[in-house]
Amino acid sequence: MSLVVESAGLTDVGKKRKNNEDCLFVDDELGLYLVADGMGGHQAGEVASRLVVETMSGYLRKVGEDEAADQLPDTDETLSVAANRLLSSIKLANKSIHQVADKQEAYYGMGSTVSAVYLAGDRLVAANVGDSPIYLIHDGEIETISVYHTVVAEQTAIDPEASGKLSPRFAHMLTRAMGVSEDVVPDYCEIQCYPGDVLVLGSDGLTNKVSEQEIRNVAGKTPPGKACRLLVDMANERGGEDNITVVIVAIKSVGKNSQGPWAALLRAVKKLF
Repeated sequence: MSLVVESAGLTDVGKKRKNNEDCLFVDDELGLYLVADGMGGHQAGEVASRLVVETMSGYLRKVGEDEAADQLPDTDETLSVAANRLLSSIKLANKSIHQVADKQEAYYGMGSTVSAVYLAGDRLVAANVGDSPIYLIHDGEIETISVYHTVVAEQTAIDPEASGKLSPRFAHMLTRAMGVSEDVVPDYCEIQCYPGDVLVLGSDGLTNKVSEQEIRNVAGKTPPGKACRLLVDMANERGGEDNITVVIVAIKSVGKNSQGPWAALLRAVKKLF
């Protein structure tokens, strides 16, 4: 990987819950960063989120060591190798959860969100299922690069005026989740990385309590380890009703190959829009 990064992750049970159904993964060598927010009774949410993290990280580590693993049945020729690998890992994790839930009555109906960032070369692939967001802080501005799979978010995309009339309970009612069905369709994007970029992945236990601008102010100006602690503390101080998880990845430098004329052109085009 030609990127040099500094990263950290922190998960906390919060002030009200007995169990932590969130799970995270941080691995600079693999270039993989995950947040999964599980759901389901009898600790099934913990099982689901752990399966997401273990399956995805295990798969991506394996294909990284075996070039032949790129020849997958569902490989999309329009996508990069990294994007294909990440999406395949999500689909494999989805099947793993669904199969466990189908075979064990105690885990029936369990599921999880997942938000993932996979670094490859001078680019990143971001993918998600559910409502655990991924933020990109670039040139001092913060934007969401994941897609919210909730009733309110999807209704807003279709009819913003009608979405405002929906009950607040629909704000976190998922329209897509890991393990609920045999197949899942993640949303994803692939973009160029630049020195100074910061990525933030979080569960809704964080984002329900801390605004995007507050996340920008903390994560954009503070080293990842300290920033994770500050953000979790903020969520707890404001009630901490849910489990709280955050992963922060700061891009410190990018390899020379990504700083050529094409990269300069991409930066110029991005500023125009």
